[in-house]
Amino acid sequence: MGKEIGEVGLEDLVKAGLRMDEAREFDEILNGVLRGRRRGVLELDPREVWRELVALKVLKPWHPHGLHQLLYYSVYADWDVSSNGPPLSWFPSLHQAKLTNLGRAMEIHGPKLLGSLYKDPITSINLFHKFSVQHPEAYWPIALKELSVVFHEAPKCILERNDKSKQGGTWLPGSLLNIAECCLQPTSHPRKQDDSVAVVWRDEGCGDSGVNHMTLKEFREQVMLVANALDATFSKGDAIAIDMPMTVHAVIIYLAIVLAGFVVVSIADSFAAREIATRLRVSNAKGIFTQDYIVRGGKKAPLYSKVVEAAPLKAIVLPGIGNNLSIQLREQDLSWKNFLSSVDRHPRPNYYVPDYRPVDSIINILFSSGTTGEPKAIPWTQLPPIRCAAEIWAHIDLKVGDVFCWPTNLGWVVGPILMFGCFLNGATLALYHGSPLGRGFGKFVQDAGVTVLGTVPSLVKAWKSTNGVDGLDWTKIRLFCSTGEASNVDDDLWLSSKSYYNPIIECCGGTELGSSYIQGSLLQPQAFGTFSGASMTTGFVILDEHGIPYPDDQPCVGEVGLFPLYLGATDRLLNADHNEVYFRGMPMYKGMQLRRHGDIIQRTVGGYYIVQGRADDTMNLGGIKTSSVEIERVCDRADESIVETAAISVAPVGGGPEVLVIFVVLKKGFNIQPGKLKMKFLQAVQSNLNPLFKVSVVKIVPEFPRTASNKLLRRVLRDQVRHELSIQSRM
Repeated sequence: MGKEIGEVGLEDLVKAGLRMDEAREFDEILNGVLRGRRRGVLELDPREVWRELVALKVLKPWHPHGLHQLLYYSVYADWDVSSNGPPLSWFPSLHQAKLTNLGRAMEIHGPKLLGSLYKDPITSINLFHKFSVQHPEAYWPIALKELSVVFHEAPKCILERNDKSKQGGTWLPGSLLNIAECCLQPTSHPRKQDDSVAVVWRDEGCGDSGVNHMTLKEFREQVMLVANALDATFSKGDAIAIDMPMTVHAVIIYLAIVLAGFVVVSIADSFAAREIATRLRVSNAKGIFTQDYIVRGGKKAPLYSKVVEAAPLKAIVLPGIGNNLSIQLREQDLSWKNFLSSVDRHPRPNYYVPDYRPVDSIINILFSSGTTGEPKAIPWTQLPPIRCAAEIWAHIDLKVGDVFCWPTNLGWVVGPILMFGCFLNGATLALYHGSPLGRGFGKFVQDAGVTVLGTVPSLVKAWKSTNGVDGLDWTKIRLFCSTGEASNVDDDLWLSSKSYYNPIIECCGGTELGSSYIQGSLLQPQAFGTFSGASMTTGFVILDEHGIPYPDDQPCVGEVGLFPLYLGATDRLLNADHNEVYFRGMPMYKGMQLRRHGDIIQRTVGGYYIVQGRADDTMNLGGIKTSSVEIERVCDRADESIVETAAISVAPVGGGPEVLVIFVVLKKGFNIQPGKLKMKFLQAVQSNLNPLFKVSVVKIVPEFPRTASNKLLRRVLRDQVRHELSIQSRM
């Protein structure tokens, strides 16, 4: 256990990276805060101390990370997680809460919907959330009015529940719209004008140039130009793939496909030819947009050649650099220039009448990661864009004037979520054409004036380990969001410190949900690496190993079971039995059959949530169930040499209890023996988790196997260890 905050002295501050003169000045400020918090109180409340330090901006973004670590961990040195819940990192004020999107809506509608029970956005958020779950027909009209969703024909109602074959209900029945048109047209609320900036971007290697931008009018005209060219090249209703980085051109192409009544097939640009071929076959795609090369980190990686190897489909090929292709195309393929030239004689090439379709028409086919077997083909209708935009409005608090950047790809669910979230909320989409790992990306975030930055934990870990954003100004960022994998507390501390400890909103969901089922909220205090509640209108329970729900207020660990009424969730799969995948075998709860999601989550004291991994990443150590993520959280901080760890368990070949194996990636320049790490891990696991846990093997590796979306493949590591044990047993 480290020092308490009251014991921190000059020597500690110097050791943390301050010069002696800086340490004296800082020590005086720190002691002033502590004296002010005491005011005759014998014991300081660590939450109030941290709140005060953050509010007074005592810690600066340019201070060494060692200083941030010293104060945070000293403040919470005696914090008992088992009785107090996770240590809090950010606190809403009532004034701030009333200015948020959701808080403002609650002030208007709360008294009418909740009556005298409504107090204010912070006090009443849990009650308002519960109301939204029980009465989605009352909540969704509020959210829809906040988005630029315009129906060509209005829905008969919000939700029809009478069709028992549709466990998820029928949402917005009878409505016609084109969700791409909703993204492109000016609206009075949210305020989107023709001269509003729709997109900003920069190419890698152009950090000394200005940031490119496109107004809503310019952007709309480009989308409509491409829509006209699509009509000249394909047949209405065709599925058309996009396999390229998430550039401004890729976003234009995506919206043009939807605007013109075609279907987008989303393929991540990191896939090998075999994976591309699988997705093109399953979706029955008729064409594909791609690039000659991908340029990342100053290196060119071939992309068109992978597409050629994958299928003989017509490809429209864009240059990765400049305006001209650097490769020879097949006879059936078109350059981007030649594709656009098909509308040279069109009387109005920059005008297009949208193709209006029912709300449940498919607009996009996305795919699961495909870590086992054939990837599930997940169809998006026009409902998921509405759902994800509404959650970004409510939980990420995106507003007109915000600039939202999230390094991702249209092949993964975050790409469409980011795009629709921006355009349906009237915010500016920020795109970096290059690797997000280097300093060039960090400088783009600074120069573009990004106000909301999305991340994945492994990306934050890379920024932190390379010091790639040192000296850059990220203080315009008012909010971070994170998804994709479990967050590391110390990495979150580092990230949040770059903008004076503005909040990190954790998001966890899935492609088949079109959204997140648990998130953080600006109406609740936040703790690093945790979720503060379910997303609006989402209900769920946590199931024990017998499928019985734990009480809603009880700390527990188990598999999540979602309530089936969920606007935006899939009701079909293109290459699998939807009912088999998501419902069969799930228990009934209050007359509803729960929907499977596959996550193991922990509800803590205080009602926070921590994702413990997938159901198949749980382990049984000495008769005690735990998760890989829980072990990794503890081991990651066991030694300064560690970049990250991966924990798996395997049963010995001859049977018997599972043994714990920990894989480690070390920081560059460090050299430590596995035996020494094993002792450190053993001490960390036994003192922080359970004294009965034992660490059997430690293996140091250069990197971990991951999916194309960067999710850790513990299954591969598990299979590797099983194979080694099998060989040893035969020797």
